[in-house]
Amino acid sequence: MYFRAMQKAVFLDRDGVLNRDRVNYVYRLADFEILPGVPQALQALKAAGYRLIVVTNQSGIAKGLYTHQEVALCYEYLQQQCGGQIDAHYYAPYHPEYDSASLSRKPDSLMIEKGLARFGVKPAQCWLVGDSERDLVAAKKCHLRTIYIPEGSARFVPPAPESHPGADFMAAHLPQAVEIILAQDRPLAKPGQNL
Repeated sequence: MYFRAMQKAVFLDRDGVLNRDRVNYVYRLADFEILPGVPQALQALKAAGYRLIVVTNQSGIAKGLYTHQEVALCYEYLQQQCGGQIDAHYYAPYHPEYDSASLSRKPDSLMIEKGLARFGVKPAQCWLVGDSERDLVAAKKCHLRTIYIPEGSARFVPPAPESHPGADFMAAHLPQAVEIILAQDRPLAKPGQNL
């Protein structure tokens, strides 16, 4: 019964959306800083019935800068700090200059497709929140609605959605993105019904 109720999902980029991004990759726990309001934002999405799916490029693995285990440790820490709210975590350890091309690496969409298939959610019921062009391109390949958080946007004041051609909406951070998602997906009241 619980699975049937959760027929929608939010796909989340990791660095720059859930945790503070850094110039030289984020793979050490000491450098893994969860952004303000992220645990509460994830909890609000989960309470509203969304599956939460992380989709992240981790090309530092292909470059030999860090390991699969270090990515897993960062994810475990994120889950611990966010109350275990995340349903799935997909990452692409590839880079075209270091190994063969992969459909997993954004802007390709295989990670998103895996999440859609695993949880049986329809693209029309899903969102992607990302901070780069490649996030938006991957989402649009799967017909997801998109929210763009511009890189380094801690004090960003979002303009109209039309200001970025690949984004349906723009937000300063994940808590604001969640407000947009919940407002857009709020069911319309039927005549004489109070919601």
